[in-house]
Amino acid sequence: MAGQLGKNTVTVGLGAAYLPSYEGSKDYQFSPAPAALAYIDGHTITYIGNRLSVDLIGDKANRDWDIQAGPIGVVNLDRTTTSGIDDPRVRALGKIGAAVELGGYVGIGKIGVVTSPYDRLSVSVSYRHDVTGVHDSGIWQPSVNYFTPLSTKAAVGLFATAEHVGRGYARRYFSITPDQSAASGLPVYNARSGWKDWSVGGLATYSITGNLLKGWKVVGGLTYGRMVNDFGDSPIVSQAGSRSQWLSALGLAYTF
Repeated sequence: MAGQLGKNTVTVGLGAAYLPSYEGSKDYQFSPAPAALAYIDGHTITYIGNRLSVDLIGDKANRDWDIQAGPIGVVNLDRTTTSGIDDPRVRALGKIGAAVELGGYVGIGKIGVVTSPYDRLSVSVSYRHDVTGVHDSGIWQPSVNYFTPLSTKAAVGLFATAEHVGRGYARRYFSITPDQSAASGLPVYNARSGWKDWSVGGLATYSITGNLLKGWKVVGGLTYGRMVNDFGDSPIVSQAGSRSQWLSALGLAYTF
């Protein structure tokens, strides 16, 4: 966020997220939502929840365009525990180990698009692959993001994204084996690779001390997602869960 204003800043924050108890669930739970954003000499480091990315290409050479590329890592904790899952059928499917997904991303952003010299529209695509053997497959994720400051104290952002996952991911998280069917009562199901979901959302921040470049601020966000194709049709979603997925978060952050 602060990078849009051209200053070196570091922002750290902590909040609470209200999100599905597993991917595709109709039941929700609260979870801690840590985050950090560093913008240093044109390079951006972003940490949100279970995701970390680093933009290795500085954007100071040309302030009108922001070329982005760098590594990305995600720790997939979906169904690593069954204690927070309300549906007994999904609990009976058993736990899944944590998957570490590593890869990279590329993107391009245009600065000064609509509302001010500091707003930015960007598009990117990332690829990551499980290196722990939990699902042993890849995930493609295209994204579109728009950010604009409304004043020295307030800013908003909008985004849209989708995920295309491999066969191993579909099998691990959305298929049901005969043994799992016998234990849970859900029918046997074989999910195939493909587009898993899409989501749109927005965030807003307001400074309560200082401005966007320094001090305390309130940050909030809301996302709507939709499970599609074999993933939305999986009994884990269509019978025990919901194709519609909401995520909301609210917290405090400090920029210095």
